[in-house]
Amino acid sequence: MNTKKIAIAIDGPAGAGKSSISKVVANELGYLYIDTGSMYRGVTWAVLDSQIDVKDQAAVEALLPSLNLTLEPTATACKVYIKGKDVTSLIRQQQINDNVSTIASYKGVRKYLVERQQEMAAVGGVILDGRDIGSVVLPNAELKIYLTASVDARAKRRWLEVQGTSNEQTLDEIKKNVVSRDEMDKNREESPLVCVEDAVVVDSSDMNFDETVAYILNLVQETINHE
Repeated sequence: MNTKKIAIAIDGPAGAGKSSISKVVANELGYLYIDTGSMYRGVTWAVLDSQIDVKDQAAVEALLPSLNLTLEPTATACKVYIKGKDVTSLIRQQQINDNVSTIASYKGVRKYLVERQQEMAAVGGVILDGRDIGSVVLPNAELKIYLTASVDARAKRRWLEVQGTSNEQTLDEIKKNVVSRDEMDKNREESPLVCVEDAVVVDSSDMNFDETVAYILNLVQETINHE
């Protein structure tokens, strides 16, 4: 059996299940999972914590050198540290959801984080997920996947996730947020969300979690066999 370790890029819109699926796939393969979205969320948390206006691009970018943002991959997730503080549990709040697309649209923020992502991915045997992995971060990845699902499917999954939490919202509110983030991610000037030509499109609208994981693991094995 071919044991070559490849680089896997998984892109797609908000709520497609990229992070949760990437974690399980990485665990099954013994790969390193790098949650790029959590890095943007970490920067967003730091901006809000510093009481900087998220619309002030210059002020946001001026904050970056002092963040000392680091990622600590674990067996089940990626811990995010800002200035040595573990902020992992703080970056999934609704306030972060509402502002992360704005922060991620800034050229200086993307440059700062993409450089770190490329350094971490250089070893191979990695899965990175985000919006611009196949197009910008890892354009030479052996396997590129565009993981998507309908707006309704993504909104319902996100709604089920937040039931009983402090972030509880109505399904309609979540659907509006999903549509809004799609528009922002696709239309921003800097590294917009795009499905690159050599990506395999995986639409999980009618697949459950385990079926999606199995489908992607099969794609990985096919790719390795052809290397």
